[in-house]
Amino acid sequence: MAHEDLTVAATDGALYNEDLAPIPHEQRKWGTFEIFNVWNNDIQSLFGYTLAASLFISYGLNGWWTLAAIVLSGVFVMILVNLTGRPSVRYGVPYAVMARASMGVTGARFPATIRGIVAIFWYGAQTYFASTAVSLMLSSLFGLSGDGATVLGMTGVDWISYVLVALFQIGLFMMGIEWVGKFLNWAGPFVYVVMIALALVIWWKAGNGLFTEIGNIFQASESEATRGPVMAFIAIVGTMIAYFAAVVINFGDFARFVKTEAQMRRGNFWGLPVSMAFFSFIALFITAGTVVLFGEKLTNPADIVARVDNLGLTVIAAITFFAATVGINLVANFIPAAYDMANLAPARISARTGGIVAAVVAFVIGALWVSVISQIGIAKFVDTLGAMLAPLYGILVADYYLVRRGHLKVQDLFIAGPEGAYHYANGWNRTAIVAFALAAIFSLATVWVPALGALSGFGWVIGAVLGGLLHVVLMRRAGLAEG
Repeated sequence: MAHEDLTVAATDGALYNEDLAPIPHEQRKWGTFEIFNVWNNDIQSLFGYTLAASLFISYGLNGWWTLAAIVLSGVFVMILVNLTGRPSVRYGVPYAVMARASMGVTGARFPATIRGIVAIFWYGAQTYFASTAVSLMLSSLFGLSGDGATVLGMTGVDWISYVLVALFQIGLFMMGIEWVGKFLNWAGPFVYVVMIALALVIWWKAGNGLFTEIGNIFQASESEATRGPVMAFIAIVGTMIAYFAAVVINFGDFARFVKTEAQMRRGNFWGLPVSMAFFSFIALFITAGTVVLFGEKLTNPADIVARVDNLGLTVIAAITFFAATVGINLVANFIPAAYDMANLAPARISARTGGIVAAVVAFVIGALWVSVISQIGIAKFVDTLGAMLAPLYGILVADYYLVRRGHLKVQDLFIAGPEGAYHYANGWNRTAIVAFALAAIFSLATVWVPALGALSGFGWVIGAVLGGLLHVVLMRRAGLAEG
C-alpha cells in the first residue's frame, strides 16, 4: 500500500481526515508491551475486579473451575482480537474505516454510531467509578465523612473527585495517543504491585488455611445451584467474552499503532490468557480471604481495602484503582468514541473534537449514575448493548476473511462516489444491514425473552456467529462476494 494512493483517495473529502487515514508502518511506535498493557488496564479496573469476584460467587461453582473458565475466555478473546487486529495492522486503519468495507462507506456510520453510544455510556460510568477511588483517598487523607447534603446522590467530595477525574482524562487524551500509551505502561504494572500487596495482607491475616478453602468456599450445594456445573462453566466463559465485547470490535483502533502483527499477537497472548490467569487468581484469593476474615463475600475492592483498615494501603490502593479504571476508560471507551464521532462527519469532526463531544455527554451520564442509572437495572441494559454489538463483530470478521479473502482496496475506503468498491447502493450495503438486524433480534431475545433465558450467558457468541453466517450467505446470494 503506497501512501501516495491515500492522498489521491483523500481528494473525495467527505470520508477522510488525518485521524482516520492509514498510518504508515514507519510512523508506528507501539509494540508488544503497549498491547499487553491495553489488556492489563482493561482487566484491572474496578469493574473488572468486581466482575471476576462476582463470577466466583454467583454461579456456585468450584473456585478452581471458575478460574479455569475465566482463563479459557481469555484464550477465546485472544483469538477474536487477533482476527480483528490483523487487517488494521496491515492497512493502518481504525474500526470505523474497516466497517466501510462490509457496511458501505455511508452505512459504516450505523455501526460506528451504535459503538459510539455504548462507548459514551461506559465512559460516563467508568468515570464515576474512577472518581470513587479518588473520593476514597481524599476522605482517608483528610478525615472527611460521607455524611451531609447530596446532589444527585453525591456529596461535595464525590463531586470534586468526579470533576477532577473527568478533567484528567480529557487532558491525557488531548496530549495524544503516545501519552495514553505511556500512562498505560505505568498503570498496568503498578496495579499488579498493589493487588499482590493486598493479597499478601489478606494471606497474612487469614493464614495458610486459606489455600485449602479456595476451591470449595464458593461451591454451592446441589439444591442452591441455579445451573449444572457444565452450563455454569460455559456461562462464565460467555459472560467474560461479553465483557470484552466493545474492545473486541474496535481493537483495530489500537492494532493500527503496532509495527508488526507478531508484536500484536505476543501482546495479546501475554495480556489476555496469561494476565487474566494471574489477575483472576488474585481476585479468587482475595475474595476467598474476605470470607475467611470477615464472614461475608465482598466483591468491591474499595470495601475490602476499607476493612483491612490501613491508611497507607488505602491511599496506594485508591491511586491504583483510579489509574486502572482511567486506563480502561481511555482504551475501551474514550478513544473509540472519538473515532466513531469523527467517522460521522470526517470533514468537520476530528478525533480530538469527537473526544470532547463524547466527554461532555458522558459527564452527564456519569453524574446521573447514582440517582438514576444504577436504579433502573444497569446489568440488563449492558447485556442488551452487548447483544447489539455482537453481530457487528461477526459481520466485520466474516466480511474480511470470507467475503474479501483478506484483501481490501484501501483507496476505495475513502471514495464516496459510485466508482468506489464499497459504495453499494448510495453508500449502504443493505445486505449487511439485514444480516445485522436478523442476528441482533435473536441475540437481544436471549436477554429479554424469558423462554430463552437459558441462553442469556451466550448472547454475544450467538449474535456474532449468526451475524457472520448470515452476512456471508446473503453476500454470496447477492453476488457481492469475491472469488
